[in-house]
Amino acid sequence: MADDSISANAGIPSPDLGRRRLIASASTLLVLPVIPRFAHAASIVAVRTWPADEYTRVTLEMDSELKAEHFTLDGPDRLVVDIEGLTLNSTLNELVSKVRPNDPYIGSVRVGQNRPNVVRLVLDLKQPVAPQIFTLKPIGEYKYRLVLDLYPKVAQDPLLAIMDSKDPDPLADVLEQLAQQNNQAPIPSVQGQTMPQTARKPDLPSPPKSTPAPSRPTTPPPAASPAPGPRRGPLLVALDPGHGGEDPGAIGRGGTREKDIVLAIARRLKKLIDSTPGMKAYMTRDGDYFVPLHVRVQKARRVKADLFISIHADAWIKPTARGSSVYALSQNGATSTMARMMAQRENEADLIGGVNLGTHNAQVAKVLLDLSTAAQINDSIRVGGKVLHEIGKINRLHKRQVERAGFAVLKAPDIPSILVETAFISNPTEEKLLRSSKYQEQIARAMLSGIQGYFRETPTLARRS
Repeated sequence: MADDSISANAGIPSPDLGRRRLIASASTLLVLPVIPRFAHAASIVAVRTWPADEYTRVTLEMDSELKAEHFTLDGPDRLVVDIEGLTLNSTLNELVSKVRPNDPYIGSVRVGQNRPNVVRLVLDLKQPVAPQIFTLKPIGEYKYRLVLDLYPKVAQDPLLAIMDSKDPDPLADVLEQLAQQNNQAPIPSVQGQTMPQTARKPDLPSPPKSTPAPSRPTTPPPAASPAPGPRRGPLLVALDPGHGGEDPGAIGRGGTREKDIVLAIARRLKKLIDSTPGMKAYMTRDGDYFVPLHVRVQKARRVKADLFISIHADAWIKPTARGSSVYALSQNGATSTMARMMAQRENEADLIGGVNLGTHNAQVAKVLLDLSTAAQINDSIRVGGKVLHEIGKINRLHKRQVERAGFAVLKAPDIPSILVETAFISNPTEEKLLRSSKYQEQIARAMLSGIQGYFRETPTLARRS
């Protein structure tokens, strides 16, 4: 009936019909410019792989946020990832060639259009893995990222041979209990341990803005953790080259990346320490891969390090800033504006490098990071002063005293910890210094001299070796 009525009046449109047509035309004009936004298919703008013995990270950078589902298969071992809202493009196909022959976890990658609007990745694995897959929102120069972290189901560490696993560590036990009570994936251990299997095909939204408070443990954690008991063996120094992998750190005008320089210096220092009788060095990372801040702290505690040194290259908004600095932890505010800003910059490393907030237990982190004692800070200032004095012999000092700020990586509750800013990478002159083998060796030797001076004045540590 409606069609007949319209046909019958086609020559003389009614006022109501005219108004309806005008409204419909106006609505069309308003809607048309918006349609392409919703119809736009997401695309991959970059793919990167970061293979390492500890874990391999695969990153897919996208121009919009996407969901992904994943599951594992055995016989042979495979990881299958379905990415929604995506069609194949040449950049995504590059992932196949990005897999390196020496990758300890990935043998090969296959990419295909599984169904309309869904791309499937199949990673052929060299060993069973416990994958963590999550998305990251844009930060810095990065757009949206889908991150695939492939951890071994059983983690091993070569330092196990020089560890005494029988030593009690009450705080580590508390941390593990809290992680189990809250059904969270434990931090990868430097000791062999079985890691939990990831649930099959979960939805993977981006990390929540706030983490709900975890359940309260039945036994409250101790107010402070006693230092690990004395053991026979060499004095152990944990060396922590900052940044790595997705996080390049500061970048100089000449393109020098902080993560590369500090790794080179740490390797030199490790070689010097290992050749010193009664001392050994352990590195929180020995390659170009990302390590979250809390994992760096946890690694040092797991190996029962006697000293923790985080190595960095400073940067400032003005290229005239120069000199070396040493920082210790402060729980009551920074000693200067620059110290506060430096701590803020370094503490944002997890945002750039990418931490799976969905599995990070805020309560565990709080227990670990808030238990620093006055004794630890005093010891840190002492060793920091020794190191600063020695560095002052080879380079100008930015500040002649140990600065203090709330660096997350210095918050091991029972290990004296310092952060050494070897020079300003943002200063063209010091950038050249940092790139030179001569200066890298000089700064490593200066740090060794400061470490030795601290240990000589700490009889309780000296008696252990």
